[in-house]
Amino acid sequence: MTVNTAELVQRFSKVFPDASPTLLVRAPGRVNLIGEHVDYADGFVLPIAMSQALYVVVAPTNDGTLVVHTTAGDQAIRFPAADPGPPDVVKWGNYVRGTVEMLRREGITCKGGRLFIHSEVPLGGGVSSSAALEVGTAKAILALTGRTMDPVKTALLARQAEHQYAQSPCGIMDQFICALGKEGHALLLDCRSRAIEHLPMALGDTVLMVMNTQVKHEVGASQYPVRQKQIAEGLAVLKAAKPALASLRDVTPEQLEAGRAKMDPVVYRRCRHIVSEIQRTAHAGEVLRANDAPAFGRLMIASHVSLRDDYEVSCEELDALVDLATGIPGVYGARMTGAGFGGCAIALVAREAEERLQAAIRQRYDSRFKNPAIVYTTTASNGAAVHPL
Repeated sequence: MTVNTAELVQRFSKVFPDASPTLLVRAPGRVNLIGEHVDYADGFVLPIAMSQALYVVVAPTNDGTLVVHTTAGDQAIRFPAADPGPPDVVKWGNYVRGTVEMLRREGITCKGGRLFIHSEVPLGGGVSSSAALEVGTAKAILALTGRTMDPVKTALLARQAEHQYAQSPCGIMDQFICALGKEGHALLLDCRSRAIEHLPMALGDTVLMVMNTQVKHEVGASQYPVRQKQIAEGLAVLKAAKPALASLRDVTPEQLEAGRAKMDPVVYRRCRHIVSEIQRTAHAGEVLRANDAPAFGRLMIASHVSLRDDYEVSCEELDALVDLATGIPGVYGARMTGAGFGGCAIALVAREAEERLQAAIRQRYDSRFKNPAIVYTTTASNGAAVHPL
């Protein structure tokens, strides 16, 4: 853990002076190396659990009430442990309420407690702060009740909380990597079968750099459902010729080309991204097994081009960071990561080129845009876990 545990406990005690913390939960954020916007099309994704994480300091109480405070805001939430109630006006609190409610529906009697949450995972940065909050909460509540849960079941429960309480129709990637991450490994996840394979991150003397634009364009929220509708329209055209198709996962590039004339051009491009990105991600797994950093970098670049041109979920800031990074000697590849329209880009960088990229961003990106990029390195870490204090 990179967090100062003693400092967190001190901060907990200032907020909850009458409670005695007994455990700490660590739940990592995630970076998706490749495989964007394909989890809802039965595709493959290849994320890592970040070294940056969300932490929950937990104290049991006998009053049957859960009180949750976060360092990201001044407003605490409070509700009966046995009945978290419906979604509330405090948006971040709904991820907590929803997770407790999903546990309750599993027959788990939640007990009272005090939760103090601190996160190193950037909010709204495309590195899944929400999944970290959900899985971290689930781990904390289970620990309070003396229960454990299979990590796959925990991930699915956390996703259900996001669907029902945050009204976010996310796929399974974020919660799966948060619950199932392994230090030094990426997770190749088949979003159809839920089969997983931990692949060693052994790409030579490289570092993975995260470049946070600090922007989130509002257009994104309205455009994600549009993208899903468009790929459904494309699949319907293809199914007319081949009814057995279950999703774009089953479509070859040749089949997509054969149906192109019957599709709206925009719908075709959306489907082309999905079909090609699924293939790229499967190939990336092979490249990772071969420890081939240059080949992996080329796949990252191709992924970004597809997201930018065919799926159109990038933005000026993300494109600028990717273009800048890929022009620096020693950078193997770069791409946007996450849902898009802002958030983060990532770069696979030879260690000796790290300072060059940092300097170039300061000189050529930060002077161009209102918000300077926040740049940091991350490594593949373990998934969420409970640590006694």
